[in-house]
Amino acid sequence: MTQNITEKIATLKKEKNAMILAHNYQLPEIQDIADYVGDSLELARVSQGITQDTILLCGVYFMAEITKVLNPDKTVLMPDRHAGCPMANMITPGQLAAEKKRNPDAAVMCYVNSNADVKALSDVCCTSANGMKVAQSLSEKEVLFIPDQYLGSYVAKRLPEKKFNLWPGYCPTHMVFSKEELMKLKDKYPDAKIVAHPECRLDVQEVADTICSTSQMIKYAQENDARQFIICTELGMLHRLKKENPRKEFIPGSQNAICPNMKLTTAEKIMWSLERDEHKIEVDEETRKRALGSIERMLKIK
Repeated sequence: MTQNITEKIATLKKEKNAMILAHNYQLPEIQDIADYVGDSLELARVSQGITQDTILLCGVYFMAEITKVLNPDKTVLMPDRHAGCPMANMITPGQLAAEKKRNPDAAVMCYVNSNADVKALSDVCCTSANGMKVAQSLSEKEVLFIPDQYLGSYVAKRLPEKKFNLWPGYCPTHMVFSKEELMKLKDKYPDAKIVAHPECRLDVQEVADTICSTSQMIKYAQENDARQFIICTELGMLHRLKKENPRKEFIPGSQNAICPNMKLTTAEKIMWSLERDEHKIEVDEETRKRALGSIERMLKIK
C-alpha cells in the first residue's frame, strides 16, 4: 500500500466527514487504516455514538446492514458490496417463518451473522460475545437458535434448563479447524493455550483451553500468563493480537482459516468508496424498524 493512498483516504475522511470501522478479520493494512477495529458487537455499539455524517464499514454485508439499521440518517458505505457471509445466506425469511410455525412457543434468538430481513423476524439478536447473557435474559424456556448450530450448541450446553432447537448453519472458514491438527500443534507447542471461537466444530471446542469471541480473545491473551496461544479463528485476528501483545506468540490453528469475503476489502476500494460515495447500504424502512427491535434488545444487555 503506497503512502499516497493512505494520505488520500485521510483527506477524503475529512472532506466527507467520515469514520472508518473495521472488523478484526480484515487485512492488517485495513485494520491500521481504520478509526476503530472490533468484533460485531463492538462495531454495533460504537456505531451508535458516531457523530460523523458517513460511516464506512470494512467487513461483510450484514455488518454494514446493522450499521445502517442503527444509523438510518447517516450514509453507510461498503468498499465492496460483494463481501457477503455464507452463514447469513443459510437461512431465508421464508425458512424462518416456517420454522417459527413448527416452534410456536420458542423465542427466536438470531446470531448477528444474518441478514436484516431475518433479524426482522427474530425476537432478539446475539453475538458470540454475549450469546450466554442474551439466552439467559429470555423468559421463554424454549429457544429457536439461528443460524449457527455451533454457537447455538455452545450456549445450549451451558444452559441445560432451556430447550434449544438449532438451525443447521455454520461458518465455512471455522470448519477448517480440526482436533487432529490441533493435537499436532499442541505436541509442537506444549505450553500453548488453545483459544477457539464458538463457531468452531464441537470436537475443536472440546480440546480448547477457552472458547470466546474475538474481543474476548484480546482480553484472554492480555490477562493469561501463557506466552504462546494457538488461535482458532480467522487469520486476520492474529494481527490485532500481535499488535496488542507484542511479547507473546500467536500460532494459527490452521493456515487455511481465511474468509475470502473479509479479504475483498482493499485500501484502493476504501479510497474509491469515499471518493465516489460508492456502495451505499440501504434497508427498507419496515424491515429496518423490525430488525432494529431485535438488535436494540441485544444491545441493552450488558
